[in-house]
Amino acid sequence: MTEQQENRLRGLMGLCVRARQAVFGEDGCMKTIRAGNCGVLLLDEGASHATQEKYRGVCENAGVEMVQLPDGLLHEATGKPGVAMAVLRGGLANQIRQQLSVPAVTTGVRKMKHTNSPNHSGGASVE
Repeated sequence: MTEQQENRLRGLMGLCVRARQAVFGEDGCMKTIRAGNCGVLLLDEGASHATQEKYRGVCENAGVEMVQLPDGLLHEATGKPGVAMAVLRGGLANQIRQQLSVPAVTTGVRKMKHTNSPNHSGGASVE
Protein backbone atom coordinates (compact mmCIF):
# COMPACT_ATOMS: atom_id res chain seq x y z
CA MET A 1 0.00 0.00 0.00
CA THR A 2 1.41 3.36 -0.98
CA GLU A 3 1.67 6.31 1.38
CA GLN A 4 -1.13 8.07 -0.53
CA GLN A 5 -3.42 5.03 -0.19
CA GLU A 6 -2.64 4.77 3.52
CA ASN A 7 -3.40 8.47 4.02
CA ARG A 8 -6.71 8.03 2.20
CA LEU A 9 -7.53 5.03 4.41
CA ARG A 10 -6.74 7.09 7.52
CA GLY A 11 -9.07 9.80 6.24
CA LEU A 12 -11.86 7.32 5.55
CA MET A 13 -11.48 5.81 9.01
CA GLY A 14 -11.70 9.24 10.61
CA LEU A 15 -14.72 10.06 8.48
CA CYS A 16 -16.42 6.85 9.65
CA VAL A 17 -16.03 8.01 13.24
CA ARG A 18 -17.40 11.48 12.53
CA ALA A 19 -20.31 10.06 10.50
CA ARG A 20 -21.12 7.57 13.29
CA GLN A 21 -20.51 4.65 10.95
CA ALA A 22 -17.91 3.06 13.24
CA VAL A 23 -18.48 0.83 16.24
CA PHE A 24 -15.77 0.26 18.86
CA GLY A 25 -15.44 -2.09 21.79
CA GLU A 26 -15.69 -5.85 21.83
CA ASP A 27 -19.39 -6.02 22.69
CA GLY A 28 -20.39 -3.41 20.13
CA CYS A 29 -18.29 -4.93 17.36
CA MET A 30 -19.55 -8.46 18.07
CA LYS A 31 -23.19 -7.32 18.10
CA THR A 32 -22.72 -5.40 14.86
CA ILE A 33 -21.12 -8.39 13.12
CA ARG A 34 -23.68 -10.90 14.37
CA ALA A 35 -26.60 -8.62 13.42
CA GLY A 36 -25.31 -8.46 9.84
CA ASN A 37 -24.66 -4.72 9.99
CA CYS A 38 -20.87 -4.83 9.61
CA GLY A 39 -19.40 -4.03 6.20
CA VAL A 40 -15.78 -4.63 7.21
CA LEU A 41 -13.95 -5.21 10.49
CA LEU A 42 -10.63 -3.43 10.98
CA LEU A 43 -8.44 -5.15 13.57
CA ASP A 44 -5.17 -3.87 14.98
CA GLU A 45 -2.28 -6.34 14.62
CA GLY A 46 -1.43 -5.56 18.24
CA ALA A 47 -4.53 -7.43 19.40
CA SER A 48 -3.85 -10.58 21.38
CA HIS A 49 -3.91 -13.91 19.58
CA ALA A 50 -7.07 -14.89 21.49
CA THR A 51 -8.82 -11.67 20.42
CA GLN A 52 -7.76 -12.14 16.80
CA GLU A 53 -9.09 -15.70 16.79
CA LYS A 54 -12.36 -14.65 18.42
CA TYR A 55 -13.00 -11.98 15.77
CA ARG A 56 -11.83 -14.29 12.98
CA GLY A 57 -14.38 -16.95 13.97
CA VAL A 58 -17.27 -14.51 14.26
CA CYS A 59 -16.37 -12.81 10.97
CA GLU A 60 -16.10 -16.12 9.12
CA ASN A 61 -19.50 -17.25 10.46
CA ALA A 62 -21.10 -13.95 9.47
CA GLY A 63 -19.33 -13.63 6.10
CA VAL A 64 -17.63 -10.35 7.08
CA GLU A 65 -14.19 -9.39 5.80
CA MET A 66 -11.63 -8.78 8.55
CA VAL A 67 -8.58 -6.68 7.74
CA GLN A 68 -5.57 -6.53 10.04
CA LEU A 69 -4.02 -3.10 10.24
CA PRO A 70 -0.45 -2.36 11.35
CA ASP A 71 -0.09 -1.96 15.11
CA GLY A 72 -1.28 1.49 16.20
CA LEU A 73 -2.83 2.61 12.90
CA LEU A 74 -6.40 2.26 14.17
CA HIS A 75 -5.71 4.52 17.14
CA GLU A 76 -3.74 7.01 15.03
CA ALA A 77 -6.50 7.33 12.44
CA THR A 78 -9.50 7.46 14.77
CA GLY A 79 -8.19 8.77 18.06
CA LYS A 80 -10.11 5.95 19.75
CA PRO A 81 -8.49 3.38 22.03
CA GLY A 82 -9.06 -0.27 21.29
CA VAL A 83 -8.07 -2.90 18.82
CA ALA A 84 -11.14 -3.29 16.61
CA MET A 85 -13.46 -1.10 14.58
CA ALA A 86 -16.58 -2.41 12.89
CA VAL A 87 -17.54 -0.23 9.93
CA LEU A 88 -21.28 -0.27 9.29
CA ARG A 89 -22.50 -1.46 5.90
CA GLY A 90 -22.79 1.29 3.34
CA GLY A 91 -20.79 3.66 1.26
CA LEU A 92 -17.92 4.22 3.68
CA ALA A 93 -17.39 0.48 4.21
CA ASN A 94 -17.42 0.04 0.43
CA GLN A 95 -14.83 2.81 0.02
CA ILE A 96 -12.59 1.24 2.68
CA ARG A 97 -12.85 -2.17 1.01
CA GLN A 98 -12.09 -0.55 -2.34
CA GLN A 99 -9.09 1.26 -0.85
CA LEU A 100 -7.84 -2.04 0.53
CA SER A 101 -8.79 -3.88 -2.68
CA VAL A 102 -11.07 -6.21 -0.72
CA PRO A 103 -13.96 -7.66 -2.76
CA ALA A 104 -17.37 -7.12 -1.16
CA VAL A 105 -18.36 -10.80 -1.16
CA THR A 106 -15.21 -12.52 0.10
CA THR A 107 -14.43 -13.49 3.65
CA GLY A 108 -11.16 -14.05 5.39
CA VAL A 109 -8.34 -12.02 6.81
CA ARG A 110 -6.08 -9.61 5.01
CA LYS A 111 -3.04 -7.86 6.38
CA MET A 112 -2.22 -4.33 5.35
CA LYS A 113 1.39 -3.24 5.07
CA HIS A 114 2.24 -0.05 6.92
CA THR A 115 4.22 2.77 5.37
CA ASN A 116 6.11 5.14 7.58
CA SER A 117 4.02 8.19 6.94
CA PRO A 118 4.98 11.47 8.57
CA ASN A 119 1.31 12.49 8.47
CA HIS A 120 -0.24 11.67 11.83
CA SER A 121 -3.21 13.98 11.45
CA GLY A 122 -5.69 11.43 12.75
CA GLY A 123 -7.45 11.14 9.44
CA ALA A 124 -8.59 14.74 9.31
CA SER A 125 -8.64 15.02 5.55
CA VAL A 126 -9.85 12.88 2.70
CA GLU A 127 -8.32 13.49 -0.69
